Amino acid sequence: MTVTPASGLCASAVSRRYPGDIVALDSVSLRIAAGERVAVVGESGSGKTTVLRILLALESPDSGSVTLDGRPVTPGSARSTRWFRRQVQFVPQDPGASLDPRRTVLDSVAAPMQWLRLDGDHRARAREALDAVRIPSALVGARVEELSGGQRQRVALARAIAGRPRFLLADEPVSGLDLGVREVVVSLLDSLCTDTGMSLVMVTHDFAVAARTGDRIVVVHDGRIVEDGPSSRVLGAPRHPRTRSLLDAVPRLERSDLLETRS
Repeated sequence: MTVTPASGLCASAVSRRYPGDIVALDSVSLRIAAGERVAVVGESGSGKTTVLRILLALESPDSGSVTLDGRPVTPGSARSTRWFRRQVQFVPQDPGASLDPRRTVLDSVAAPMQWLRLDGDHRARAREALDAVRIPSALVGARVEELSGGQRQRVALARAIAGRPRFLLADEPVSGLDLGVREVVVSLLDSLCTDTGMSLVMVTHDFAVAARTGDRIVVVHDGRIVEDGPSSRVLGAPRHPRTRSLLDAVPRLERSDLLETRS
């Protein structure tokens, strides 16, 4: 019998240890289907960011594998991973670590498309992406170092979506932003996924962000996935003690708002 490879972005029985025998991940399996929005929730040190880094081929698992539509994904040279980067892009927690402060906003968004060897007018596509994330035209020629934190985060988002990837992975992209800016970025992610059909994986410690961005919530604890299900079920009837304790830490009124968000 022929076995059809799983479609989507998949981690299969992935484990990862760090020096000092620290178990970051212990046989984690996770599949992100086309068009799916998944929030990966966990406390600091739970392993959620390691899941993201391995899905992004930024580091290798000690065991297990990652595939995209059945094709093996491993860290490698820029040339060997170009096919993967065209389809899977990343929004970091700290855009300052990934954006050259001396570049203009437009150049920052257009440059990766040249490296990816994408067709079309790169600067036109960069302007289109900047418009999608609501960067004013007056800022397109500004240097990144002149922008506010919220503006830099939106530029990082524009850079990630300009190449029209199928999957967008984001690591705590709204932590450290004030409430108003956080709402803008979360709303942008929601509208971008709706408009393009792009899949989203959002790593967060915040159930409010998870409720807004994820149709499915995955809870990670001590390097394992302890809960995985539709957001409405996980928020309304959590099955694992760790999920219940994380939700119990959310104020009662705010928790009611989370349930209303997913209803």
